[in-house]
Amino acid sequence: MIPVSLLVFVMAGWCAVYLADTLLRSSATHRINYESWLASRGLMLSPFHVRWQTTMFNRLFAYCARINPRALYLWFSSGLVFGVAAMLGSVVLLVKTLQQTYAQMTTDNPRIGGQQTLQVVVPGVNLPTSQLAYFFIALLLSGVIHELGHAVAALRESVRVNGFGMFVFVVYPGAFVDLFTTHLNLISPAQQLRIFCAGVWHNFVLCVVALALLFLLPVLLFPVYTTGVGAMVTEIVQGSAADGPRGLSVGDLVTRLEDCPVRGVEDWAGCLSQLSRAPQTGYCVPVAGLQPSWAHGRPFKRLDGTMDCCSNNSLTDLCFSYIKPQGRNSREREFACMPVRKMVTGTATCRSDDDCGVNSASVCVTPSLENQTRFIRVAHPPSPHMLFVGFPPHLQYAVSLTNFVPRFGFLHLDLPVFMETFLKYVVSLSGALAVVNSVPCFALDGQWMLNALLEATLVTVVTDRQKRELIGFFLLLAGSALLAANVALGLWMVTAR
Repeated sequence: MIPVSLLVFVMAGWCAVYLADTLLRSSATHRINYESWLASRGLMLSPFHVRWQTTMFNRLFAYCARINPRALYLWFSSGLVFGVAAMLGSVVLLVKTLQQTYAQMTTDNPRIGGQQTLQVVVPGVNLPTSQLAYFFIALLLSGVIHELGHAVAALRESVRVNGFGMFVFVVYPGAFVDLFTTHLNLISPAQQLRIFCAGVWHNFVLCVVALALLFLLPVLLFPVYTTGVGAMVTEIVQGSAADGPRGLSVGDLVTRLEDCPVRGVEDWAGCLSQLSRAPQTGYCVPVAGLQPSWAHGRPFKRLDGTMDCCSNNSLTDLCFSYIKPQGRNSREREFACMPVRKMVTGTATCRSDDDCGVNSASVCVTPSLENQTRFIRVAHPPSPHMLFVGFPPHLQYAVSLTNFVPRFGFLHLDLPVFMETFLKYVVSLSGALAVVNSVPCFALDGQWMLNALLEATLVTVVTDRQKRELIGFFLLLAGSALLAANVALGLWMVTAR
């Protein structure tokens, strides 16, 4: 569900704005001055919607439209081809997403939900409130670049731009350009297509640029941050398994999980996944160290059938199983409750006694734990190993890590994280805007793209203009229904489940 505090804050803010606007408009003393002030600043207010428009950027748009006419023609012609392909691709993608959503609704398999290509984003529900700033800034940037494409393409095709503006609808920011409709209707359908496709084309280009920067971030930050030497801890969940005096600390560099090397965040996740699927790792312990532990009491079965021999629930002892040195031929297992840190610190890992040496005085002992539970040594030098006992995914969610290790002490640990997160949001949102605006749907760019495409391709096949408009209407109706179904079911999946 949407957090009540967030909902109250948004509703209270809009109620205050609407109440102030209503009072000022109804005031005989302040009405004229207030409306003049709004008009002079290009502001328009309505329930849950505020809009600002200006002409201050028109010169910038005109300058961009005159940079290199030939290059701009090729640029926006490429956008035309991309826009037509994206219009067809967006329909296929929405159909596939609708099928995935329906499959998720009719199954309890959690993996189905992770396969969705497109998802509805609701702040405070499936978007963490701590990342709202990334979301809104990336969304606004994507909208501005989108409208920049429309404005420059329009001026290149000799269509006047009346102004540029931004808006906020409920909590979602956006941008728009106001084009002179008369000029727009006088140009050819191909010219119109270049203008209408320019927005989604620029969103695609922004998505590619952000993706390239994301992959090149280690190279760009190489002078001040290094990578490939481990995963650095940037945040620890309080009260989690990684918290505490013997746990991890912010700034620690994790280099190994048991015998699995960790060179970055991807290795951290991969090692935990590997350890959760593989059998529990054993440790080579001297046989002499087992002698005193035989007197800790008899082992007993847990409810899941595994054995335990530390009945006092000690925080420092752990039950280990091993094959009796005198009865290795019979493979009889013995259990011993031992001080875990003392026994496994600095010891080699093993899978059987043979890994400890045939004639060695050591034996391979394995922690006797419940099913799915693992004992993991986390190396973060120069501190002693952190010892973790539990379900490996819990350790993954207990800490936040980064691949970037600062070369100098004054550098902020979170700077690469901020950049990574922002670029990921730009990739996701700019790509999503390119897809959604390409859909042949009423009130979106896809509507005008489809109309111009039909005028450019069907004029010799369907000579009657009304018939072409009727074909376009039914195609737009189908596209609108497809998009509405995706949004409605997506919202239901996000909020109801």
